[in-house]
Amino acid sequence: MQTRPLLAAVVIALGLAAAGWFASQGMAHLRTADRYVTVKGSAEKIVDADLVVWPLSQTVGGNELGAVQAQLDANTQTIRSFLTTAGFKDDEIVVSPPRLEDRWAYSYGDNRPPERYRYSNTVTLRSSRVAEALAALRRSGDIVARGVMLNTDEGGGPDFDYTKLNDIKPALIAEATSNARKSAEQFAKDSGARIGGIRSANQGVINIENRDAGSPQIKKIRVVTTVEYFLKGE
Repeated sequence: MQTRPLLAAVVIALGLAAAGWFASQGMAHLRTADRYVTVKGSAEKIVDADLVVWPLSQTVGGNELGAVQAQLDANTQTIRSFLTTAGFKDDEIVVSPPRLEDRWAYSYGDNRPPERYRYSNTVTLRSSRVAEALAALRRSGDIVARGVMLNTDEGGGPDFDYTKLNDIKPALIAEATSNARKSAEQFAKDSGARIGGIRSANQGVINIENRDAGSPQIKKIRVVTTVEYFLKGE
C-alpha cells in the first residue's frame, strides 16, 4: 500500500523535471533568437548628369502695352536664336505663356510706379546634351549684350539631373549590404560570436547631390542600408 504513493511521487517529480528542462531549453532558444546586431552599410558612385533644364526668364516694362508686347517678343526671339545657334533644336526649347501685370490697377496717386505694364515669360531649354548646355552657359553673356536683361533671381541658372538611377541602384544596394555584413562580422568577431541570417533589412535613403558647388553637372549618389543580423555563439 505504501508503494503506490511513492511511485506517484516519483512520476510527479520526473514530470516536473522534464517540464523544467523543456522550459529552460525554450528560454535558451528565446535568448539566442533575441541576440542580433544592427549595422549600416553605404556605397557611393560619381556620375555625370544626363539632363539639363535651363530656364531663362525675362521681364520688360513700359506704359504702352503694344510696345511692351513687341519688346517681349523681340527678346524671346533673341533668346531662341542664341539657343538654336548653340546647336539646340526647336523641340528642346519651350516658351511659357506671357504673364502681364498692370501695376496701376492697384495703386493710385503718388504710389503709382513709373511703368504701368510689366510683361514677362520664360524660355526653357530641356536637353540631354549637357556638355553643349555648359558651353552655351559660358557664353550666356551674349544674350545680355543683345539687350535682354535676364531675371537671374528667378531660376536663371540651369538645373542638372541624373535620370538613370534605376540602372545603377541594384549594384549600389548590393555593395552597401556587403559593407554592412562586413561590419556585422567584425562586431561578431569582437564579441566572440558569429553572424547568422538577416533579421530585417531597410534600404534607407538614396541621396543624389552635387559632387561640389563648382560642378553641379557631376552628381554623387549615396545609398545607405540598415541590416539586422542574428548572432550565434561560437
